[in-house]
Amino acid sequence: MAEFVFLNDRLVPAEEATVSVFDAGFTHAAGLFETMRAYNGHVLRLEQHLDRLIRSAATLELQMPAAIEAQVPSSQNDLKTAILSVLEANKLRDARLRLVITPGDVPRPGQSLEHRPPPTVLITASPLQPYPGTYYRGGMRVTICPYKISRTDPLAGHKTLAYLPRLLAMKDAADRGCQESLWFTTENFLAEGSVCNVFIISGGTIMTPPADTPILPGITRAIVMELSREGGAAVEERKIDINMLLAAEEVFLTGSIMEIMPVTSIEKHMVGDGSVGPLTQKVMELFRSFINKECGTDG
Repeated sequence: MAEFVFLNDRLVPAEEATVSVFDAGFTHAAGLFETMRAYNGHVLRLEQHLDRLIRSAATLELQMPAAIEAQVPSSQNDLKTAILSVLEANKLRDARLRLVITPGDVPRPGQSLEHRPPPTVLITASPLQPYPGTYYRGGMRVTICPYKISRTDPLAGHKTLAYLPRLLAMKDAADRGCQESLWFTTENFLAEGSVCNVFIISGGTIMTPPADTPILPGITRAIVMELSREGGAAVEERKIDINMLLAAEEVFLTGSIMEIMPVTSIEKHMVGDGSVGPLTQKVMELFRSFINKECGTDG
């Protein structure tokens, strides 16, 4: 079956989709993206994904489609329709979706700056490839990232196309026999994983770094905080240093594709007793029940 993507204003076969060699995303890694997950044909928290992209575009002063730039609700409806059309065209119900928006072509010498080039909008959908079940049952092994996040970096806390540092961190983790890499700030506080948010559990309290650490304000992160509080757990956003991380009774990661991922080892250090902790298991159960209710899945 032919794969379809949505490019700029229409669905096209993937092999026919082309982007200009002068596009700012290609030449300067200037652009934003969102990774979303569809369950049973329902894209989880789609509005929140689009809101986050709009906020980042405004903060980074990236040119976006006029309607999106102005945060007109109809523009979100247009993007929602486009996203759902990609799912339908590819006959997918459970999928990984990616929305990419760049400012379009970089103005070249001799071109008038009065006419801004149109932005590039690309939406793709592919069959979901979940993480191995053994990770959820036995936990991931993670490493400490050799690089650090600076609050003076204008890209920190945004999901941009400048992703090479994250890929290098993931390669370093793989070379160390780990599946993720935990980033700290230049001030030596825990920030996030390369592709996820981080939570620790200590004394029965679920803790995660605050958004201004800076970290990407994850969609699944927000859901977990909501569900945990509704379930009666104590949840705090607070600064976490290496000692707090290593002393944690439980650690877990969150992300749109991985959902809730337990961590049982930080390099050679065992987290807790080396098994998936009870509160992490409870969070996983709450999230699964939420997905079943929100998306009409059967678990």
